[in-house]
Amino acid sequence: MSAGLKVSREGPVLTLTIDRPDRRNALDVATYAALTEQIALAGADPTLSAVILTGAGGHFTAGNDLRDFQAERGAGDSAGLTFLRALTMADVPVVAAVEGYAIGIGVTLLQHCDFVHVGEGATLRMPFVALGLCPEGASSLLMPRLAGARRAAEWLLQGKAFSAQEAVDAGLGTSVTPAGQALAAAQATAADLARQPPAALRLTKAMLRRPDRQAIQETLDYEAQQFRARLQTEEAQAAFAKFFKK
Repeated sequence: MSAGLKVSREGPVLTLTIDRPDRRNALDVATYAALTEQIALAGADPTLSAVILTGAGGHFTAGNDLRDFQAERGAGDSAGLTFLRALTMADVPVVAAVEGYAIGIGVTLLQHCDFVHVGEGATLRMPFVALGLCPEGASSLLMPRLAGARRAAEWLLQGKAFSAQEAVDAGLGTSVTPAGQALAAAQATAADLARQPPAALRLTKAMLRRPDRQAIQETLDYEAQQFRARLQTEEAQAAFAKFFKK
């Protein structure tokens, strides 16, 4: 177990559970670092066939811990961006199990998972503009491709919340499960993946992802530059102050 993250393994399946239930699993620097480390280790372990990513306490993740947005940032990639890069480059299949809230990066990271099972009653939202920020996670590139330009505009420009069924209809999700059953669905998918020849499995994922990897990395770079600049604006700081006042 690492900071904010529970790690368990059963045979060729690794399960990573975001474990900050008092913060609805909001991701802080330590949790990002733990996730990055585990994704890297999984990628280097040829005996692993799947990684399950889920959240504790009935929620996936409420997104980035906003307290970290008010802290001083050093040069280079943020902890969140480092995690996203690791996720986008992972050749081991990643299966997400989403319940409750999936907010901000809790939605954009799903673009880089291979299977996404979403429980009924889940709420997904990307409120970047409402916080004075801009898209991240390569969502400015991938979300219009997945969901279409009109729906991407609703989700990214207006920050509209959407349901499990809407996520699946848009191609962001794989299946809608009964509430509380997303993890069971993810485990079933991981078990099926574990029955496949592991080297062929990883090669096929790499081939599926290869055409877009350069464009995704370039988009991550551009979004990160803009996001960092937005954090310093009066709009963003006023939005954070309003959030913490609530």
